[in-house]
Amino acid sequence: MLASPDGGRLPDSPDYAYEFKYDGYRSVMRAAGDGMFALTSRNGNDLTEEFAVLAGGLGDAMGGRAAVLDGELVVLNEAGQPEFGLMQERRGRYQQGLSVADWPVRFLVFDLLLLGDTRLLDEPYERRRELLEGVVLPDPERIAVVPAFTHPALAADGLTPTDLLDRAKVAGYEGLIAKRRASRYHPGQRSLEWRKHPLIQTQEVLICGWRPGKGRRTGTLGALLLGAYDTTSGDLLYVGDVGTGFSERDLRSLHARLASLERPTWPFTTAPAREDVRHAVWVEPVLVGEVVYRQFTRTDRRLRHAAWRGLREDREPTEVTAPDPTLGRPLDQVAEEGTGVVAEQRVTVQVGERRLVLTNLDKTLYPDDGFSKGEVINYYSRIALVLLPHLAGRPVTFIRFPNGVAGEQFFEKNVPRHAPDWVHTVRLPSSGSRSGRGDHIDYVLIDDLPTSVIWGFLMFSLVGRACW
Repeated sequence: MLASPDGGRLPDSPDYAYEFKYDGYRSVMRAAGDGMFALTSRNGNDLTEEFAVLAGGLGDAMGGRAAVLDGELVVLNEAGQPEFGLMQERRGRYQQGLSVADWPVRFLVFDLLLLGDTRLLDEPYERRRELLEGVVLPDPERIAVVPAFTHPALAADGLTPTDLLDRAKVAGYEGLIAKRRASRYHPGQRSLEWRKHPLIQTQEVLICGWRPGKGRRTGTLGALLLGAYDTTSGDLLYVGDVGTGFSERDLRSLHARLASLERPTWPFTTAPAREDVRHAVWVEPVLVGEVVYRQFTRTDRRLRHAAWRGLREDREPTEVTAPDPTLGRPLDQVAEEGTGVVAEQRVTVQVGERRLVLTNLDKTLYPDDGFSKGEVINYYSRIALVLLPHLAGRPVTFIRFPNGVAGEQFFEKNVPRHAPDWVHTVRLPSSGSRSGRGDHIDYVLIDDLPTSVIWGFLMFSLVGRACW
């Protein structure tokens, strides 16, 4: 059973329970009563031999009964955090016949689908978890049950799902999975009863071609050209490229694998733009990879600021679908490449005819009352029909409070150079020498809802006043 994207809105309801989202390979373990087991990936690949170290990890926890367990295979880093890159390195060593003894793997269990002769697929999630948590596993370093947090239990501890998300970030997890407590288990289906809320945006992609490298990458890959299937038409779309995030081993191994997959033309349903095909070497779209990215554009449907994470040999090419560009995320938190710095929180919204990116909505602007930036934006959006007629045609100046009304403030008249080109302005003579642009001032005109949002209350956390 697969989770659906939550569209940037983490479910917040007593109907849900929450689990951490882990960075590994989704797998199902089928255990016999005598301790023998088989391990398969999401696309049905047999992983039993590769992860034979897990044998015996259940001990007699099932009381001699057969069981089917759903979970995630992970490799932990030195800080005890699941790290996908380490799983990729372990798999690479195993495929080369090298020892993986120093790469301990753990199977993190989050669902119980069969126990003895009883199929549990039609039991509600809450009942399956109750049975699973009653299992005492003898070796949690190999097989462990992941924690689950119900909404009432969080509330009893004075916590919210957002607080749990903050804990997931600190612990190095990928995010949260919100599961309806009454949900049944639907094998192979992507259900709205399970919702995933990632802290970083990842996307499965098809490798459809590559560009030769230059400089130190001469003789190997410069960038991979990526594709994904449209969920409506089934067309294979070009969704951009990725040229960062590769290790030297990645570059060598990918270059060797792609050599045998070359084809004379692009595999996409529609020809990509000319600048995208220059110097391209096209390949059969059979290798699935994963990237982390900042944005999937709505107009040209391209991944922006993508970085490579690794191959996903546990996925089928037919599973790779393009993101939905209409879904916004309030927590678009992507680690900066090579720094571990987390980007600012942002959400993409549609305001009238404009698509705006709002940042740091939880930031407190009015500390005495506890009003956040998001609440201020929401308030002015609601009163816009009354407010805008009074501002129509009137140049506006601002008192800026970047850190809330209790912090530093300063006066601003001129529209900054980085303002969107669709913001209306008016040029008027300057009455003083402090305008910074000679003998005139370019004032903002707040004459529509998008301008009132992005100008007055988004970009600078402003409090505005009209020049009457």
